[in-house]
Amino acid sequence: MNRNEKVELLTYLIESDRIDVVRMQEEMEQKRKLELLSMHPFEIWQGKDGIWKTYLPDEKAGRIFRKRKTEEEIQKVVVEYWQQEIENPTVKEIYDQWIAKKLEWQEISKATKDRYDRQFKLCFQEFGKRRIKSIMEDDIEDFLKCAIKDHELTQKSFSNLRTLVLGIFKYAKKKKYISYSISEIVKDLDISRKAFRKVRRTDEELVFMEDELPKIQGYLETHVDIKNLCLLLLFKTGLRPGEVVALRKESVRGNIISVDSTEICYKDELGKDTYEVRQFPKTEAGIRDVILPEKYLWIIEKIKLLNPYQPYLFMQSGKRLLEHQIRSRLKTVCKNCNIQSKSPNKIRKTYSSILLDSGVQESIVIQMMGHTDIATTKGHYYRNRKNEQEKISVINSVVNL
Repeated sequence: MNRNEKVELLTYLIESDRIDVVRMQEEMEQKRKLELLSMHPFEIWQGKDGIWKTYLPDEKAGRIFRKRKTEEEIQKVVVEYWQQEIENPTVKEIYDQWIAKKLEWQEISKATKDRYDRQFKLCFQEFGKRRIKSIMEDDIEDFLKCAIKDHELTQKSFSNLRTLVLGIFKYAKKKKYISYSISEIVKDLDISRKAFRKVRRTDEELVFMEDELPKIQGYLETHVDIKNLCLLLLFKTGLRPGEVVALRKESVRGNIISVDSTEICYKDELGKDTYEVRQFPKTEAGIRDVILPEKYLWIIEKIKLLNPYQPYLFMQSGKRLLEHQIRSRLKTVCKNCNIQSKSPNKIRKTYSSILLDSGVQESIVIQMMGHTDIATTKGHYYRNRKNEQEKISVINSVVNL
C-alpha cells in the first residue's frame, strides 16, 4: 500500500466514524505528557500539608522549588517546563548539542572543543541563557558588536566568535527553531576595522634577531640534554612545537624528517589536561618532508644516543616530552642568555624569515613550513631580524638613495 492509498484509507475511516478522533487525540496528548514527565529528574511528592511539590532545574541555583494545590497542577508545571526546553531551548543548550554532534562526526578534535568552550564562556555568559526563538536578526548584530567592545576582541578572536555564532544558528535552523539565515546576517554585518583591538608587536618580540641567534644556539650546543636538542632541531627545521614532540624514530631517514602527527591537549571529563599524539598534523599541508641541513645531522645522532630504545624521538624518564615542557625550557634558556623571552613559535618565524632572506625558492619555503601558499608565510611569519644599527647600515649602503 503506497502513501496515497494509506491517506485515502485513513480519510475513509475517519469520515465513516470508524475511528474516534477525539479519543485518539486525547491518548496522544496523554502519551506526550507521560514522556515529558519521565524526563523530570526530581521527585513529585505530596507534603503533609496536602500541597504537591517538586523542583525544576535552574542553571544558577541548580534547582528551584515549585508547589501547587493538586497533583494535576504540579504535573502541568513540569510538563510546560520540559515542553519549553524541547521546543525553545537556550543558546547554551543548542551550542552543547552542536558541539556534541561535531565531536561525534569527528569534524573537530577535543582540543578544538576546549578552545570553543573557552570562547563561549567568555562571550556568551548572558546571551547563552536566552531562548532561541526570542532572538531576532538585529539581536545577533547587537550581541556581536557588544562582544567586540566589552571583551576588546581582536580581528582574530572575533573570527573565532563568528565561527561559534554561525555553527549555533545554522544548527538551530536545521532543527527548525528559527527560519532566518545566520550566514546572511553575518555577511551583512557592518563592522569597522577600528572597532577591533589592535595588537602591535615589534619584530624583536616576534623573531630571534641576527645578534640573538648565535647566543642562544651557542648555549644550546654547550648545554646538551634532550630538551635543548629538541630546541636546536626546531631552530634548524622550523617544525611546529606540537609536531616535534610527536616525532617517532621511524619519522627520521637520514636528514629527511617526515611529519604526519602532532600533539593535542584537551580537558577530560574531570577537567584535567590530557595530552595525546594525533595521527594528523595541524593542517593537511602539514603532512610533509622537512630537510635538516646535513651539517646538523649530529643533533639526530645525539638524540638517538640519549634515547636508543624509545619509540618517540624526544623522551625523558620513559615519558614523551610535552610541548609545554619545551616552551618552559626555552623561557629558561632565553633568561640565561639575557634575551627577551619568546615562545617556540617565534623559532618558527625566525626559520621562515631566514629562508626568505636567503632567497630560497618560495615553493620550497611553503613545503618546509607546511603552508598552502606563500602569502601565509610572508603575511604572518616573515619579519625583519636586523637590529636598529644594522638597518641604518643597510639603508646607508643603498647607492640610489
